[in-house]
Amino acid sequence: MNAKILIVEDEPAIAELLAFNVEQAGFIALRAGDAEAAWQQIRLHTPNLVLLDWMLPQTSGVVLAKQLRADARTADVPIIMLTARGDERDKVLGLESGADDYITKPFSPRELMARIRAVLRRNIPAMPDEVVSVGGVELSPVSHRVTAHGQSIELGPTEFRLLQFFMTHPERVYSRTQLLDQVWGTQVFVEERTVDVHIRRLRAALEAAKKDGLIQTVRGSGYRFSCLEN
Repeated sequence: MNAKILIVEDEPAIAELLAFNVEQAGFIALRAGDAEAAWQQIRLHTPNLVLLDWMLPQTSGVVLAKQLRADARTADVPIIMLTARGDERDKVLGLESGADDYITKPFSPRELMARIRAVLRRNIPAMPDEVVSVGGVELSPVSHRVTAHGQSIELGPTEFRLLQFFMTHPERVYSRTQLLDQVWGTQVFVEERTVDVHIRRLRAALEAAKKDGLIQTVRGSGYRFSCLEN
């Protein structure tokens, strides 16, 4: 499932620009103009990350960040503080209020997306430990073994995680960026084309068991794990 990004920004033009860039990157943009609207969004959709403007009407971003950290629903949700304040003391205050990162306006969309992905990768949940079997391939996270019709398939750690993610999310198309967010974890700044390299390695490992066709390329979109013919 695509990550939900809650944008808490009271300036409509900036909020619109942030939402556009967030959605272009494949995330779901939720919007709120103040703290009250932010809590309404949180009650409806628990976000995966909050982009929080420092200067908000009534309740400041610093106060809201502290409230988010104190609430059980949002205690672990990462926060990136957005502000025109560039003074070191302000940065420290923003981080001490509970923010995971801090970005000073004006900033480029590319920098913002890199910060978002970096923070999300530090907070992705662990893969499940249950044995999963799809399309004649069985994967055991605990023993770190993959077999197909009794034949052992040797995989490196990244290819193993990639296959595990695919097998637990079959029949859905994922872009390179989404796969980076879900599989690469704390390896923050990884080129998207790195995904293609590991896909090739994974297919090569599955080829001996004639299972390489399970990893399908969807032109212009990304990759899909499917038992159906492409």
